[in-house]
Amino acid sequence: MTTAPIEGGVRRNRVAAFFGRHPVGMILAAPYAVYIAVVFAYPLGFSLWISFQDYFFAAPGAIVDHPFVGFDNYTAVLSDPAVRQAFGNILVFLVINVPLTTALALLLAVALNRVVHARTFLRVAFYVPYVTASVAVVGVWLFLFNSDGLVNTVLGPLAPDPSWLVNEGLAMPVIAVFVTWKQLGFFILLYLAALQNVPKELYESASVDGAGAWSKFWSVTVPAVRPATALVVILSLITGANLFTEPYLLTGGGGPSGASTSPVLLMYQRGIQQGEPDFAAALGVLLVIGVLIVAFVNWRFIERRD
Repeated sequence: MTTAPIEGGVRRNRVAAFFGRHPVGMILAAPYAVYIAVVFAYPLGFSLWISFQDYFFAAPGAIVDHPFVGFDNYTAVLSDPAVRQAFGNILVFLVINVPLTTALALLLAVALNRVVHARTFLRVAFYVPYVTASVAVVGVWLFLFNSDGLVNTVLGPLAPDPSWLVNEGLAMPVIAVFVTWKQLGFFILLYLAALQNVPKELYESASVDGAGAWSKFWSVTVPAVRPATALVVILSLITGANLFTEPYLLTGGGGPSGASTSPVLLMYQRGIQQGEPDFAAALGVLLVIGVLIVAFVNWRFIERRD
């Protein structure tokens, strides 16, 4: 007679501990949790399993063996010159894209935050390329940077030969600049949101101490938006590591001679076009591990600075 209420109370406490003080929050978050599990968690787990198998595509309904091969796929990935070239390409991309994105986004956000007239128009103008389909804006850049494009016409004899997108040394830098321009609006909005939380008293105190505009920027603005900077850097790294659309469209699939091939583009070429999904899965797992390590190191560095 006395144990039933106790057991019922324990059961209710367990349910409350699982769902929290506001169970409606769990209910609202459930669809997104299912989406994450289906779209991200399951493919990642399946890729990890494929990377340890001798896996190949078969006809629908066919039952085939996929023997366990251990780290053979990872060994093949690490010893492939194309993989080393792809990671070298993406390193060049990140060295150009991440600092350029961070610096331009912060400077433009500070400028837009001080604009009084046409503020909404300017913010929308910077954001439009980010929401525009890559296929559409790629057509514009092909017109600009083709061998007979507008840029070479303006430069005349100073134009590079071979031209930008067919030049092994310039193809990836041009792609890095393109991605910076296209995604700049999103990062500007992140910095604008951070600038709204900077107390005006800090600028007033700096003015009393005789600080100029540049001193205020370095001593007040930059430290105040450091959390936003950490987010911008991490998102830029993740976006750059997943580079695919831009080299695929701008250089016809990673040309010239693989100079603009990214790891994700190489995964597509080897896994889909050449029918080596086990190789592509191992490459993808290594890419995920690399991105997580770089993001963690960056986060720890920013946290220590704070």
